[in-house]
Amino acid sequence: MKEFLKTLSILSEEELEQIDALVYDKTITKNDYLIQEGEICNEIVFIKSGILRSFYLTDEGEEITNCITFENELMSAYSSFITQSPTDENIQALVDTQLQIINKTELVNLYKKSNNWQKVGRELAEMQYVMLEKRIVSFQKKNAKQRYESLLKDHPHYIQYIPLNNLASFLGITTRHLSRLRKEISL
Repeated sequence: MKEFLKTLSILSEEELEQIDALVYDKTITKNDYLIQEGEICNEIVFIKSGILRSFYLTDEGEEITNCITFENELMSAYSSFITQSPTDENIQALVDTQLQIINKTELVNLYKKSNNWQKVGRELAEMQYVMLEKRIVSFQKKNAKQRYESLLKDHPHYIQYIPLNNLASFLGITTRHLSRLRKEISL
């Protein structure tokens, strides 16, 4: 997590050192949950290795994948983290996943200690917003083929490790439609 925070170029070395005593490591095995619908999120995780998937369940029990997060990225049920209300999200490990975790109380204490930590918090919130907006725009401006081609271009690692049904859900299409797109694009 410290290396990720360093890339933001906000914190001093002394401020970066504070994070070591506050984060803890956790391993989640494949198919286990970081958080489930109805729980309150009290942590932000940094993925040291592995893959996490965020999804919602429809009233019919269908899983709708809204986010897939890889190594060296942050993940949280962020709305729940901010509001401290129960989440609608489920976050599940798609492979064995090693995490570094900081809880909300520790993060809030860091915000109180320094304006730079507040800037980090704002930067992380802005990153979440930009990712969400890009996802919404892709669904409003692109068709399924264009979304898949963008995914191939920008994130080829998604294709290698994500089960087909989760990938199709992430793209907003059926697995059958995804299979047709894959054949069409590979020709």
